[in-house]
Amino acid sequence: MAKAVELAKLGLGHTAPNPAVGCVLVRNGRVVGKGYHRRAGAPHAEAAALVDAGRRARGSTAYVTLEPCCTHGRTPPCTDALIDAGVERVVVGVRDPNPAVGGKGLRKLRAAGIDVTIGVGDADCTELVRGFRRWIETGKPWVHLKLAATMDGRIAARGGASKWISSKPSRVLVAHMRARADAIVVGAGTVAADDPRLTSRLKGTRDPLRVVLDDRLSISPGARVVTGRGGCLIAAAPSASSAKRRSLEKAGAEVLSLSVRGKRGWDRLLRELGGRGVHEVLVEGGSSVATRLLRAGVVNSMTIFYNPRLMGSDGVPLVGSLGVRSPERALRLETAGVSLSGDDIVWTGKPA
Repeated sequence: MAKAVELAKLGLGHTAPNPAVGCVLVRNGRVVGKGYHRRAGAPHAEAAALVDAGRRARGSTAYVTLEPCCTHGRTPPCTDALIDAGVERVVVGVRDPNPAVGGKGLRKLRAAGIDVTIGVGDADCTELVRGFRRWIETGKPWVHLKLAATMDGRIAARGGASKWISSKPSRVLVAHMRARADAIVVGAGTVAADDPRLTSRLKGTRDPLRVVLDDRLSISPGARVVTGRGGCLIAAAPSASSAKRRSLEKAGAEVLSLSVRGKRGWDRLLRELGGRGVHEVLVEGGSSVATRLLRAGVVNSMTIFYNPRLMGSDGVPLVGSLGVRSPERALRLETAGVSLSGDDIVWTGKPA
């Protein structure tokens, strides 16, 4: 199952609106086939593993991270493929959260005489489909907030320069985060200060949709987020300049009349992205965007990279005002893990 999870990770950021799934076939203690879902419309993980195994699939055990589908979509049901191939046992990580499938695939396999075990490696398999599950249940994507700061909580120097606070190994980790995400959200200030590409920069990965929060349409039509690969969506106030809108659209961006302020604004944006099949959003905005996001209460998970340097009180703070009047009312965070990346301390968790 661990190998199946690793295979599934190769599909993250490519499969929406489908989940990322991995499958390994084992017979007589040896791996005879493996596969993963590469992109929507491509063969599912089970089908790819069966092709890889060929005749060796008969009598094998299939380890699959998510319950095999039993419905006809762009591809035939995986349950039928496993049954027809003569697989004797199926080990499943987690049940499919999609009500059209959940439990039905397992029942169909058992009705065909196949031994089914569920719950093996369920923590890792659940993590794989976090975005898909949230999208199925709410119509909105999973929101992951990423920040990088010095040890005194500064994300940029007094003039706004922020390259590079985190170490090179941490920037590689961020590239993997971008490769997993279907969309990246930043503020206009980040675009103006850094002119980032916001691409994954990893070979063989898809560049996510770039989303810029820019009420006044202040960013340049020549900004790399606008002209680069992957598409650019700009959320602007309805009152924004029509001339600026036309200029940005001519440069290749799509301008959405939507001011992202407060919980209602974020909810509208997330529903818009969910309607486009986005499962996971990575927010890389600066202090202003992070503050607005945290105050709206829509963050599902967080990563903060702390670099062992001090910037001083005139640096840009990690977050702005959260309206906290006493320590007891501070926004509490729940720690999931702490690790090292180069010189950086990497904290992962979520709002409690």
